[in-house]
Amino acid sequence: MTAFTRRALGAALVVGTMMAGTAHAQDVAPPGPFEVSADVALVSDYRFRGVSQTDEEMALQGGISVSHESGLYAGTWASNLAGWGTFGGSNMELDLYGGYVFELENASVDVGLTWYMYPGGSDTTDFAEPYVKLGYGLGPADVLVGVAYAPKQEALANVAATPFSNGQKEDNLYIWGDLSTGIPNSPISLSAHLGYSDGNPGLGPNGTSIAPTGTYLDWSLGAGYALGPLTLSVAYVDTDISRAESAYLLPNFQNTKNGGSIADSQIVFGVSAGF
Repeated sequence: MTAFTRRALGAALVVGTMMAGTAHAQDVAPPGPFEVSADVALVSDYRFRGVSQTDEEMALQGGISVSHESGLYAGTWASNLAGWGTFGGSNMELDLYGGYVFELENASVDVGLTWYMYPGGSDTTDFAEPYVKLGYGLGPADVLVGVAYAPKQEALANVAATPFSNGQKEDNLYIWGDLSTGIPNSPISLSAHLGYSDGNPGLGPNGTSIAPTGTYLDWSLGAGYALGPLTLSVAYVDTDISRAESAYLLPNFQNTKNGGSIADSQIVFGVSAGF
């Protein structure tokens, strides 16, 4: 699981990296029961479910994971934060995750949990989010559909005094689908993403509920280019959050430089490497 796998730009990076990693069978050592992988990426903006967590500025991200041949895996991933993303006082997001992958007919099922941590932030910013993902092949493309449900937790509550405040514990639902494919005989990969959020419309972990306006859609279209050990990526990212819908969150929910919404459309560039 890479940084981009969990974020909107995932398919382009993953497919591109896979295409770049082919080797002759005789050059590959027999696999052991455990596999360790790591990744590092530099992106022009960290968009989490369509909303910028770095004030539309650059982010350095990276992670490491360990998987067992049984299907069990665990790992961690981190990114710097800025602007809206630091409302809780932390300038860093640190995720811990673990789960189990198994085969079902012609598909793979991934069941796990992500623990979102914001070191140095408020005491109630951390929260847990279980997820289920189903991946399968559709002709030349790979399809991934997922559901993530964070049960009621203090970190997801509306902790600010707004008209939407209705208690100190809330839950959140996120449903998404990813489509990715590689162009034959080329280092280019293409991807598309669509997500639906339904949660608390207020201030929650690290300055924002996972669904800052309650209910909204996010989507992206991306491409990746494998260049040796590196993958170059570009993606168009957007949401259907209007200025009127986010007005009650201002001035926090806007770029500190030009006052634009941090949920507006954006072209995000990235360069990454996997190990």
